[in-house]
Formats: sequence, structure tokens, C-alpha cells
Amino acid sequence: MLHARPTSLIAHAGRWYFPIAFVARLPFAMMVVGVLTLVVAARDSVALGGLNSASVGIGSAVFGPVVGAAADRFGQRRVLVPVGIVNGVLLGALPLVVTSAAPDVAVLAMAFLVGASAPQVAPMSRTRLVAIIRQRMSPDRRERVTSGTMAYESAADETVFIIGPFLVGVLASAIAPWVAVAGASVLTLAFVTAFALHPTGRLVAGGTGHVAQAPARQLLRPRLLVVVAGILGIGLFFGATLTSLTAFMEAHGGASRAGLLYGVMGIGSAALALGSAAFPRAFGLGWRWLVFGAVLLGGAVAFAYADSVVAVALVLGVMGIGIGPTLVTQYSLGSERAPVGRSATTMTILGSAVIVGQSLSSAVTGAVAERAGAAGAMVLPAIAAGVVVVAAVADLVLERRATRR
Repeated sequence: MLHARPTSLIAHAGRWYFPIAFVARLPFAMMVVGVLTLVVAARDSVALGGLNSASVGIGSAVFGPVVGAAADRFGQRRVLVPVGIVNGVLLGALPLVVTSAAPDVAVLAMAFLVGASAPQVAPMSRTRLVAIIRQRMSPDRRERVTSGTMAYESAADETVFIIGPFLVGVLASAIAPWVAVAGASVLTLAFVTAFALHPTGRLVAGGTGHVAQAPARQLLRPRLLVVVAGILGIGLFFGATLTSLTAFMEAHGGASRAGLLYGVMGIGSAALALGSAAFPRAFGLGWRWLVFGAVLLGGAVAFAYADSVVAVALVLGVMGIGIGPTLVTQYSLGSERAPVGRSATTMTILGSAVIVGQSLSSAVTGAVAERAGAAGAMVLPAIAAGVVVVAAVADLVLERRATRR
């Protein structure tokens, strides 16, 4: 899929598409962690930091699907350019508000606006690539290329959700916490705009008035909702893990280094996410979700009992093995089950589910950390992983029922 032949996806998308799309989604992954780190450092409260992270997620959850629906209707360029500019400006202004004498409610309002204006680059990228595959590739290659594309996109998502906190940790430790948020602002203004104006944006239907769309109620079909629930569990896991890890590191030498340790989780995750395209077809998507979700759950249980930095690092590596293939599976299922003409909306809902899960669990875990300490907070990732596994079981049940019908 990724060899530059005339029939390859890279040849159709252009060699600069993938680097631009990768960097353009990085600020989205930096938002929740950057806001958490900035508020904790400036206002000395893990609970308040968690609440602000939740505000980012709520804003994204409320307005993210609206952005996706607008892109389906009017085209990605018309939507992403203004949204990216607004989001970049808000990110640049956020450190000024947080470090000022403004009341906490003003900080919460700014965090909500940052989430509400978040550019939905990852789901937009998936929509573009699926459009290229459907429009420009032969039918006999579409299934395999789509599988490999979803694997790459999920690996890219997982990588940025690891690199994002890692960069926040590096910048916060080496310079100051506000630098990470300011950097996200610059990346948004530069790369989201470049992504929006890339020629591939013309391939996605929108704004023509001739594209048939399935009724919006089809977004509420159980087989799609179970995927949303499963990917929400991944978001819950991200938030609970990072926030409890922050509390743990605060007791072991400094919360600002939590992002550095969190990066360990991305090693196995990204590798297996990319490698999941090579799984045999007999190892179906539903069973992949269940198997790797179980690996995630096992690692999360071990995380709750880890009592040293070395032990935590080892367990994070194990948990990473479960995350990557699970995300690949969930996005692949979401792509398959998206209603006609609502691909961007579906992908945006899935992306928003990750960020809202991450944000809400950050708030809850932050409150638990302040009341029960790091040990109490480190139990919550296992609960989040349990949501992923339960959703996987529900998906298999729904799949079996659909097959019988």
C-alpha cells in the first residue's frame, strides 16, 4: 500500500499528504495533556486540571460531530480553514488566561472553547483516503488497501496520542508548561491549514448537493453504537492512565515527567497497530478486539499494583501491545458501518469519543488522586479497559445475530 507505484495510495494522495496529515493531528493529541499540565502547574490543583481537561473533551464531544457533519455537507476545505484558525488563536490565548488572575470558571470556559473548535483532522484524513480508494482503485484491491489504510491511520493516531503527551512532558520539563500549549497553537495554524488546502480535499464529496446521505438516525444503529462505546473506553483508558501516572510521578520526583514515561506505551502499540494489517482474515475484527482488549485489561490490572517507576514502565509497555490493534479494529469497524454519505460524521464521532473519554476520566481520576492518592487513581485504568472488553463481547453478540438474520 505504501510503495510509490502508479496504483499505490501514496501515488494518488501525493507524497507530502501523509507527513502533513500526521503533524496536523498532533495538536489535537496535545490539547488535553497540555491543558492538564498547564493548569496543574499554574494553579496547583490536579483536580482543577482534570476538570479543565474534561471541559476540552465536552467541547469536542458537543461540536466535533457538528464539524464532521458540516464537512460532509459543505466540503472539508470550507470547514477546516476557519475552524483551524479559531482553534489556533484560542490555544495561543489559553496560557495568558490560565496564568492571569482570571477566575477558575473563565479558565474552564476557555478550555471548553478550545475543545469545541478542535480541528477533526484524523477523521477527515480517514474520509479522504477511503474516498481515494473507492474512486481510484480497482475493486479487487479495495478491501486489502482499506485494511492497510485503517491500520496506518490507527497507528498514526496512537503514535500522536503518545508523542503528544511526550512533547508536553519534554517542553514542560525543559522550558515551561505554557510552551506546549503555545506550540500546539503554532502547529494548528500552520499544518491544519496546509491539510485543509491539500488537493486531496477536493476528492471528498461535499458542497455539491448531489450526494445522497443516509438518514441521520442510522448513526444510532446498535452495531455502530457499540463501536462508539468501545472507542470511548479507549479514551477513558488514556485519561485514567495519564492522570494516575501524573499523580504517581508527582510522588516520585515530578508530575511534569509523566508524559515522558507515558511515551513507553507507544512502542508496542504503534508497532502492532501497523502490523495488524498482516493478521489473517480468519482472525476476524471482532475477535481481534476481544483478544487485544483482554491484553489491555490484564496490563491495566498489573498497573494498579505497580509500586516503582521501573515496574510502571514495564506495565505500560504491556498495555501498549493491547491498544494499537484494538484501535485499528474499532476504526475499521466504524468505517465499514458508516451510513452512506456520513463517513466524516462517523469518523468524527469516533474521534470525539476518544477525546471525551480521555477528558472525563482525567477529571474523575484527578479527583480520586487528590482524595485517595495515586494508588487509588491507578485502579481506574482497569475499569476503563473493562469497558473496552465488555463492548467487544457486545459486538460479537450483535455480529452473530446479524449473521443469523
